[in-house]
Amino acid sequence: MAIPMRLGRRQRGRQFLQRQVGLGGRFLHRFRLRFSSQRLFRAIIICLALVALLPPLFFHFRLKRFHQVRERNCGWLNDPPLVCAHGGDSTKAFPNTMAAYHMALRSQANCIEIDVSRSSDGVLFALHDRDLQRMSGNSTTKVGHLSTKEIRELGSAHQSVQKFHDESIPTLEDALTLISSSVRQVILDVKVGPPSYERGLAKDILSVVERTQCKNCLVWAKSDNLVSDVIKLSPDIVVGYIVMKDPSTGARTNLLRMRGAGVVGVYHPLVDEKLVKILHGMNKKVYAWTVDDVDSMQKMLFERVDAVVTSNPTLLQHLIQDIRTQCLEEGFFWSR
Repeated sequence: MAIPMRLGRRQRGRQFLQRQVGLGGRFLHRFRLRFSSQRLFRAIIICLALVALLPPLFFHFRLKRFHQVRERNCGWLNDPPLVCAHGGDSTKAFPNTMAAYHMALRSQANCIEIDVSRSSDGVLFALHDRDLQRMSGNSTTKVGHLSTKEIRELGSAHQSVQKFHDESIPTLEDALTLISSSVRQVILDVKVGPPSYERGLAKDILSVVERTQCKNCLVWAKSDNLVSDVIKLSPDIVVGYIVMKDPSTGARTNLLRMRGAGVVGVYHPLVDEKLVKILHGMNKKVYAWTVDDVDSMQKMLFERVDAVVTSNPTLLQHLIQDIRTQCLEEGFFWSR
């Protein structure tokens, strides 16, 4: 009889434990349900908050981006670059001739670049070897190979397809006398060549600048030695150096050099936001050359260069006016 008694107690114990486990299970189940409900509720609240916040954030960043783009596209209008006619307006007359300079002045370009070369007998002409070769039909001749008389005779014999009235080859002095008082800046792009190369060239240039009282002349050259000579002889004159692709390596020439130079003439495919920021940070102005197509012109404007050297000043001026009109229509206002 004792055995059934012990079995009954065990059964009762199991039943008791089962009841306790059942109570705990139900409690845990309820706790889990409540906890899951709270998590679900919080998740719903967070989703609703995100739904409420996302549109304003989206439009905020869209608006911010819009203002950034508009500032890039229109901000330069507060300080537009100089429009520098390369050799005058060479789309309408032969470059570096009196006709080309007259055309540039009529188009109201506010800057003109003159190519400067020295004849074999020491006279400075507004002339590039390339233009001389086109005139003469000789692809190897250089300005320094010809005397003043020979250059003048070649200029007189030359007639362009357009047959403008005055396509004579001016001396540097003649060119400066014509244009220096009518533009904001004159760039003297000095060509160093035979037979004398840099020897005495800086002195000759400064003599002409002084005689013509060209207060707005800027002298630059691909020869750093020539620019250094100009700085030594006349520390007050504005000078620049050239940044371009090295012909032998294709690498960009040294960007930061020549402390005394206030202007850097940069080959336009090398111009980008970083380059402009670096040079402006060093208090140097950036002049982009030679920019003759609309896409490149627009890029230079948006990169905020200080001057654009172009053979087609009229095209650049039309582009500037078109962008100015578009920016005005979009509500952008600039100081004048």
